[in-house]
Parts: sequence; C-alpha cells; structure tokens
Amino acid sequence: MNNRTLGGYKSINSFVDGKLSAYEKTEKDFNALFEMMFSEKENVMYEKSEGYRVVKTTYGQAYEDVIRLSDKVSFLLSSVPRGSVIGLYMENSLLWIELFWAILRAGYSPLLLNLRVDKERIGYALDVSGAAAVISDKKEFSVRTVTPEEIEGAAAGKCVGGFGRSVFIMSSGTSEHIKLCSYTANEFYFLIKGSLGIIKKCRISKKHYKGELKQLTFLPFYHIFGLVAMYIWFAFFSRTFVQLNDMAPDTIVNTVKRHNVTHIFAVPLFWETVYKTAIKAIKARGEKTYEKFEKGMRIADRLSSCPPLYRAFTRLLFKEVRENIFGPSISFMITGGSRISYDALRFFNNIGYRLANGYGMSEIGITSVELSSDPRVINSGSVGKPLDGITYSISDSGTLLVSGSCMAEYVIKDGQRQDRPDVFDTKDLAEYKNGRYYITGRSDDLIAGPSGENINPGPAEEKLCIPGVRGVCLTGVSTENGVSPVLIVSVSKYADEEELGSYEEKLKEKLAELDLRSQVNKIVFVSDELIKGDEFKLNRRRILNDYVNGRLNVVEKERAASDESLDQITLFVRDCFAAALEIPAERISLQSDFFTDGGSSLDYFAVMAQLQRQFGVSFPSNAGAEMSTVESLSDYVKERMKNAD
Repeated sequence: MNNRTLGGYKSINSFVDGKLSAYEKTEKDFNALFEMMFSEKENVMYEKSEGYRVVKTTYGQAYEDVIRLSDKVSFLLSSVPRGSVIGLYMENSLLWIELFWAILRAGYSPLLLNLRVDKERIGYALDVSGAAAVISDKKEFSVRTVTPEEIEGAAAGKCVGGFGRSVFIMSSGTSEHIKLCSYTANEFYFLIKGSLGIIKKCRISKKHYKGELKQLTFLPFYHIFGLVAMYIWFAFFSRTFVQLNDMAPDTIVNTVKRHNVTHIFAVPLFWETVYKTAIKAIKARGEKTYEKFEKGMRIADRLSSCPPLYRAFTRLLFKEVRENIFGPSISFMITGGSRISYDALRFFNNIGYRLANGYGMSEIGITSVELSSDPRVINSGSVGKPLDGITYSISDSGTLLVSGSCMAEYVIKDGQRQDRPDVFDTKDLAEYKNGRYYITGRSDDLIAGPSGENINPGPAEEKLCIPGVRGVCLTGVSTENGVSPVLIVSVSKYADEEELGSYEEKLKEKLAELDLRSQVNKIVFVSDELIKGDEFKLNRRRILNDYVNGRLNVVEKERAASDESLDQITLFVRDCFAAALEIPAERISLQSDFFTDGGSSLDYFAVMAQLQRQFGVSFPSNAGAEMSTVESLSDYVKERMKNAD
C-alpha cells in the first residue's frame, strides 16, 4: 500500500490514530471537520465511469470546488439569513457532496431530503424545519428552489459568519410520522470516534485492494446509513467513493469490477436479491453443478469452527462463484436497516466474502457492527457489541436501550422538538446472548394472539417463506373479540388453485412447527408486492391498513393476450417480463404489472437495460413509477423509436 495515501504514516492504525488525535485538538466544529476531511489533498476522493473513461477527482480538487460553490451559494442566497435551513434534494453524486459542504460553509444548515417519499412528507419536513430554500436538480418546491445550474452561473460572494451549525436527517420513509434528526459536528465526532473500533478490531474492514480502499455509493447520502457509515466514516480517513450510475444489476457488477470496489454497504433487500439471483444461476448450470455447490456449502459449515481453515477453503473452492458476482476486490460488506435471512448471510460468508450485520437508527446514528472473525457468529445475524462510546441494555419489556454522545442532539417529531434523552428506547426487540446483541423485531409489531401470548412476527416470517411464495407478512387484525392474527402471503396472480392449495398446506405445516397453527387461522393470498416502491423493509402498518381497507388484491387468474395479436416489440417486452418474473410468457397479459407481479427494483433496472440494448432507447429516472406494465413499456419504446425516425 502506498504510504502517500496514509498522510505519511506507515500503517493504517497509526494513520487513523494520528488523524483523530489531530482533530481532537481542534474546535471539532464543521469548519474543522471540513478541513480535516479534505486534508489528504492528493488522495482520490471520487471515481465515476463516463463511457470508456474513468474520471477521478482528488480531495484537493473537491476542496476547491466546495470553496467556489459556497461563495456562489452565499451570493445567491444573500437575502436568506445565515443559520437558516436549506434543503438538498439530489441523487448521490460528487456534486451532492460538494453542495452539502457548500451549504454548511455558506453558514446554513442542510436538510437532507429523502427522494423516495411523497410530496406531502417532503412538504412537512420543509415546514417544520422552517427551510428557506431547496437546492434541487429535479423539481420545484413550495419554498425558493435553486438549481445547480443557477449556482454555477451566479457571481461569487464571500462567506461570512462561519459554518452552519446542524445537519438535519429525515427518518426512514417507512415511518408513519417523519422525524427530523438534528446532528451537530459534535455528534459526528463521536460517530467517527466509534468507527475506530471497527478498524482496530476487524482486520478485514481495513483491507485494501491493489493499495486502494473504495466504497460503492449504493446507499443514498441522505439516509443515516449512507451519510454516516458510507460517507462520514470513509471521507474522514480520505478513502475513495465510486459512483453507481444506476441500479441495474449489470451496472452494479460492472462498476464493482471495473473500479475494484472493496466495500459495499446495503440494505437486506439488496443482499437477498443478489443471493437469490446467484442461486438461480447456479441451478441453471445443471443438477450436478448445484449438488456440488451445496456439498461445498455443507463442508464450509463444518469448517466454520476453525476460522483459518474455513477462510482458506472458501477462498479456494468458491473462487468462480465470487468471480461471477462481484469479483476478487471486495473485502468487507455490511447489511443493516432490517432483518436479513440466515440463508443470505451464510451464502455470502461461505463463498469467501465478508457480510456482517450492523445496527443504527436515524435518531442514534450507527451504533454497532458484528466484528467477530467466527463465521458461526457472523451468520447468526448478531449486530455485535456497541461501538466505543455507546452503551446498550435491554428494558424490562425487551426493547433495546441506547445511550451515548453520538445520538442526535434533538429530534422534531409531530412538530415538537424532543431533546436527546440520557437513554433512548429504540422500540426494537432485542436479545443478549453470548456477549452479543440480536434484534428480533419491533415492539409495536407484536401481535397479541388468542392465547394471550405475544407473537413476534419477524422470526416467524423468516421461517414461513417457502419456495414459490414472494413474501409474507404476519399481522394482527382488530375484531370484536380481540386481535386476530392473519398471515398475508404474496404470490403470483397467475397461481392456480392447485398451486395455492400446495402453498397453504406447506404454510400450515410451518405454522405447526412454530406452535402458531392454532393462533393463525387465516391465510390470505394476494398478488401485491409486500415491499412497495422505495420501501426497503416490510411496513406492517401500511400492509395492515391496505388489508383492512380492501386495497390488497386477491389472486385471480388472468388470461393473457395471444401471440398472434402482439407486435414484435410487445412480444419482446413480454418475454423480458417473463424471464425476470420467472412466469411463463403465455400467462402474461398486456396489463401485467411488473411490480405487483413480484419484480424488484433491481429486476426492473435489468429489464430497462435489456430494452435499451435491444432498441437503443433511453428511459427517464422515474420510469418505474409511470411505466410498469407490458403495454405502457412497449408503447413508450414504439413512440421513442417513431420520434427517432
């Protein structure tokens, strides 16, 4: 590894110790954090692919851009009082990072707006924060909206009055009530300090590839995991970020391989999708190949009690599998935000990668990551031990309690400011076993069963996912006689009576194994995708609401249009749907909807890529929201081709 990237220090450990020590001697405000983050000016900060070129930007170049942009923001918003809140509404990019710092340097507090929530929730966030303006390259807002082009074209003012004081983060879009969490540079300092434990205790987390450590910009910067674990942690130690241009599976794989990405942090939905896709590809190579793979996985399980032998075996046996997924550069991956299955964790770790579970919330930052080198512990789904400076405990009601100086200074909830408590109740159900913590579900998701015992849906749902079923949600419906547990099961709307009967029989067997057969006496099959739009985990409250109000679609057979009635473009689109959804083409109609039929966002991007290659047309970024049926997509392709002619 080139010591030049380590600020002249001889090792990573001495570099991180030295850099944090230097930062601790400053005022530890945003001005000091900015200067510290951009101090290794020759290090590559950002890489992106532009056609056949790889464009690189150093920390020194980005530093100069921030100075220039902040002077322009200061001039353009000269009528806005310093200290005001300014929204930032953009996708991940180098410009997002530069404008984030430009807003702070101009004396304002950035509000990181969630691009995946509706306009009502965005409006609420702007209102309760008192935002005076929004910088956006996408849409207009109720307050003054400024585009990056306007900023570039503005005269250069002069920043006066120092940096802004706070950064506001919106809570996850799956929450019924959006919360705004205010973080100062002081909380960021403790979050950075906590990350040192990861570097010191987990050798593989600091592993470089060909002398470089690169983080894929998969998670949005406006999310707590994306901002802290992905950006703040890695930018403080001047590592490199790699731009992900879109979410098409081919783009992700090619970006990782082309740029030699070493770190990927993502939500469970991503890992589960990659895992299922990989298993599907292995099975497609024949029964013997799949049996050989499964035998290797079983041997890896047996060797897991001896980590050195386990690692040597998995690196050797599954080299080809890794090459077909992300390649050899990946060293450390983290999942967080919701439950991940044992099968997905086992798959990634057994084939020679390292996928660990982490824990955090918008209100408390990132507070733990599983750092054990024991595969059995990693695969168990533990979130590990609290990071340095964080304390965990479990309440009498079984919820995880967190304390530490890294938590948000205050939270705005339902329009009211709530200052940081000494101890924060996460409402997440937790267990403490063998010195480690496990998140088992949410306390507000507990269902009071007929027997009087609470049913925790999370662990049960994991065991109720049977082959052929796209997803399940165990919820409680209020009746005159109390709460009635209902199992909502998502299947293809083309499932026939025989298939539904088979699913029901297997689900009842699973419920019996879980001692829930007498508790759950209603199974409802729906064609809806349970995780909708930009949700990354089950929103049980929304699903229950949809069920009670009749907004879920009971499975019905639908007759597809005959081949003779379809033109070649429509046939191609239909076949793309069929391949992605694993449904016979003849059972797909013109009105078949990609998402309600079980397709994920990643699957959809793959279909977009196929259509673009086949017909040479491009698609808008919001295509998934407006074009999700066979008919709407084929009509769009035909219209674009007609205009091109």
